[in-house]
Amino acid sequence: MWHAAFLLLATSLSVSLAAPRLLPLSSEMVNYINKINTTWTAGHNFHSVDYSHVKRLCGTRLNGPKLPVMVQYSGDIKLAKSFDSREQWPNCPTLKEIRDQGSCGSCWAFGAAEAISDRVCIHSNAKVSVEISSEDLLTCCESCGMGCNGGYPSAAWAFWTNEGLVSGGLYDSHIGCRPYTIPPCEHHVNGSRPSCSGEEGDTPKCVSTCEAGYTPSYKADKHFGKTSYSVPSEEEQIRVEITKNGPVEGAFTVYEDFPLYKTGVYQHVSGSALGGHAIKMLGWGEEDGVPYWLCANSWNTDWGDNGFFKILRGSDHCGIESEVVAGIPK
Repeated sequence: MWHAAFLLLATSLSVSLAAPRLLPLSSEMVNYINKINTTWTAGHNFHSVDYSHVKRLCGTRLNGPKLPVMVQYSGDIKLAKSFDSREQWPNCPTLKEIRDQGSCGSCWAFGAAEAISDRVCIHSNAKVSVEISSEDLLTCCESCGMGCNGGYPSAAWAFWTNEGLVSGGLYDSHIGCRPYTIPPCEHHVNGSRPSCSGEEGDTPKCVSTCEAGYTPSYKADKHFGKTSYSVPSEEEQIRVEITKNGPVEGAFTVYEDFPLYKTGVYQHVSGSALGGHAIKMLGWGEEDGVPYWLCANSWNTDWGDNGFFKILRGSDHCGIESEVVAGIPK
C-alpha cells in the first residue's frame, strides 16, 4: 500500500517537474515562450485580468452548421508568395481597421462584419465604403447562437444573405445606423477605458431603428449578400478565395499562450485550450522561412501587432484552415 502511494507521488512529481504549470497571463509564461526561441515573441497585452476574461472573448462555437462549399478554380490565377489585402485594395479603408468587441463573446459577429465591410467595398470597386454593423449581427441574428455568449460564423454569413445588415461603426463613433454599444475595455493598468473583466454582460437588444439623426431608415440601410459559403480547408483554396474576393472569416482554438502574442508567426507552444475564436484573414506570406496567415483580431489596437497577428499557415494549425467562411455581396 505504502509502496503504491510512494510510486504515485513520485510519478506526479516527475510529471509536474517535466511540464511546469505556468501561471495565467504571467511573466513566467512570457519568459518561457521567449526563452525557447520559437517563431514569435510574447509580451503583456492584458493587465490585471485573468483567463476568465479571455475565455469570455472566445465566443465562437466551432464545428457548427456548415454552409455549402465553394470550390475555386485557380487555373487563371497565379498565387503570389505574399499577399496583403490592405495593399491590394488601398481605396477600401475598412481593410486597415481594427475593432474592439469589449467584454462580449462577439468575435463570431466581428469577423463576419469586418470581412463583409471589406468585400462590399472591393466588389463595388471602392464606390461603396461602409462599416457593416457588428451590433446588428450580434443582437438580431437569433439563428447565430447566443449573442455575447457565443455564436457560429457560418450562421452570421447566412444571416447577411437572408436578412441583410445595416451600417454601424465603432463604439461611440456615431457612424452609420447602428454603431457598437458595448464599450471597449482597458487592457492596461492606467488607461482611460473601463477595466476588462470576465463578467457576463447581457447581449444588447435587437432594434430595427437607426440611431437618432441617421438617414436612411433601418430597412433602407440594409446591405445584403448574394451568396455565402464555406471555403475548403486547403491552403491553396483559401489563398485563391482571398485573392479573388477579399478577406474571409476564419476560426481557431485559442490556447493560453495566444493572448500573449506580440510579433512573429504564432504557433501554440504552451498552455491549455480556452475556446474558439473568430477573426478576419486578409493575407499571407513568409517570415524567416515560416509560412503564415495575416489576420486581424478584434481586441483593439493595443493587443498584438497593432491589433493584427500572423499564425502558422499550411498545417491547419489550431484549426485555422478548417472553418473559413465567406460570401459575395449583392
